[in-house]
Amino acid sequence: MGTLILLHDRLSQTILFFVLICALWGFWRYFRGEGVRGDFWGALLILEGVILVQGLLGLGMVLMRLWPARGGIHFLYGVVMALALPLVYAYTRGRDGRREQLIYSVVLAIMVGLTLRAITTGR
Repeated sequence: MGTLILLHDRLSQTILFFVLICALWGFWRYFRGEGVRGDFWGALLILEGVILVQGLLGLGMVLMRLWPARGGIHFLYGVVMALALPLVYAYTRGRDGRREQLIYSVVLAIMVGLTLRAITTGR
């Protein structure tokens, strides 16, 4: 039980740093006039996978009746995090231009804030 809590906590820190790096990288690419390319797509795919694993760990904790401090809002942040990148992909229809790079970068910056809030409400 304690291991699951520790994994969930450490993975939240990993997500925070990874999403921050992706956001900064995305803005850097945008200001250089670049669009979304394969390496960035790969990073987003890995990020989404890590977020989904985090959600599964959280679900496991709920099944073990380990509730976060502010459950409802914490769950909401998790669901928004899990849906954000797929929704942006659907909105941009998978295009990879400079405009889409900016959209992904802004959403990733928002996700940094959501991650911080999720960490805060989970403790």
